[in-house]
Amino acid sequence: MRETNGEGAGADGADGGDGADGTTEAAGANRKGGAADMAAADVSGPGGPRTPGRSVPDVVAGRSVPGASVSGPLRDMETVAQRWALFHRWGPLALLGVGTLVALSAADAIGMSRRAEALAGALVGAALLLELGWHVVGRNRSTPGPASGCYYGLRWACGFTLTWLNPLFAFYAVIGYFSAERLLPRRVRKAGLLATAVTVAGSQAGGLPPRGGTGWLVFGAILGVNVLLLALFAHLAALEDARARAQAEAITELERTNGALQRALDENAALHAQLLVQAREAGVADERRRLAAEIHDTIAQGLTGIIAQLQVVAGAHDLTTARTHLERASALARHSLGEARRSVHNLVPVALASDGLPRALRSTVEEWSARTGVPARFTVTGTEEVPHDEISATLLRIAQEALSNTARHAGATRAGVTLSFMGDEVVLDIRDDGGGFDPAAVPARGRSGGFGLDGMRARAERVAGSLAVESEPGQGTAVSARVPLVRDDR
Repeated sequence: MRETNGEGAGADGADGGDGADGTTEAAGANRKGGAADMAAADVSGPGGPRTPGRSVPDVVAGRSVPGASVSGPLRDMETVAQRWALFHRWGPLALLGVGTLVALSAADAIGMSRRAEALAGALVGAALLLELGWHVVGRNRSTPGPASGCYYGLRWACGFTLTWLNPLFAFYAVIGYFSAERLLPRRVRKAGLLATAVTVAGSQAGGLPPRGGTGWLVFGAILGVNVLLLALFAHLAALEDARARAQAEAITELERTNGALQRALDENAALHAQLLVQAREAGVADERRRLAAEIHDTIAQGLTGIIAQLQVVAGAHDLTTARTHLERASALARHSLGEARRSVHNLVPVALASDGLPRALRSTVEEWSARTGVPARFTVTGTEEVPHDEISATLLRIAQEALSNTARHAGATRAGVTLSFMGDEVVLDIRDDGGGFDPAAVPARGRSGGFGLDGMRARAERVAGSLAVESEPGQGTAVSARVPLVRDDR
């Protein structure tokens, strides 16, 4: 026996009379496809792993399934499936032609009689008609059935008989390995593969029927090898199918996750748009409150001071006193005008435009003391730093409002303002020795009233701060504003 291919799967006779030189190469290369059927497992076909959600006939025939994804690796599978569909259409005819040419060229060497050659010719014609007929009838058949089973059986019979007459006709018989899953129902699939293995093994053993006990022994050994190879490839195909199924499930899960993520992104976009609308509305309301507070702290307080000075002028008995208070009223009017213009631009207090917070507070306290005649002292504790403009403006407005309230309501004889830098916080304390009040009994702000405590507290809370008021009737008042020290990076 001599080896006829790289796999060493078979040989022809040593005397050159019987054999199937080259047949094993075609048969061995195709055991992978038929092995699945021997194992009776639903595994991948010869074209590779199945497309998720598709049967092996669908993959082999290259048919698309609605809803199946054809992107990435699945697109490559579609290409392979189309090539296998082309092979299943024309492969039997091509192998019949190859087997016929090889068998006829070696007919004399094998020792075929004229009668055997004539019978072989008739069988080749019958096989050709069978293939052409099935090419027309079976084109639109997608699943195995009685018709396809009959076609497989007739083709096997032709191949077996031709191989009996000449072992080299096994080139045609080997097509049974490729099409068993595609043509045979599951219950007879192993039988069809075994019948094909018998035909191919007979060719590899030197021809049918085997001659003598040694011939039968060689035939049985080769048939056993073929069956073992079918089982091996069935196992490998099952492993590949399991991997393909796991990959398909991962792809499906990924697509589901991507879909859920896209839906979440769409929902987040809608929520983001809604939040933008709500933030805008809240910003508008907050800006209105801030503008109202700015107007109160600038124009309203300035007008209050002007009215007070004019009332003194009205009651003055000498020209010098009247002129002094008129000058103060004029200065207050100019100051209020500057504040109003500044508010139009950026709502930053005029005092902070050129001075830092400590100097602005000192100027405010001194001006208030000169205007009201109440002695007032300003003190700074801790290491001075430069707060952010918003922090500085908030503390300055609180100091102005607290001093304004002291002038209008307290009847104080002394006042003091302390600015304390305490690490990450800034604390502003305004104290007086006036008549005091009960903080719990303070009425709500009326339409004609000022912002008062509510306005100061709202200002402090706007910059994440807080405001505390300590007062008792006859014991004076202390207002303490505590805000975070947000430093100015400029």
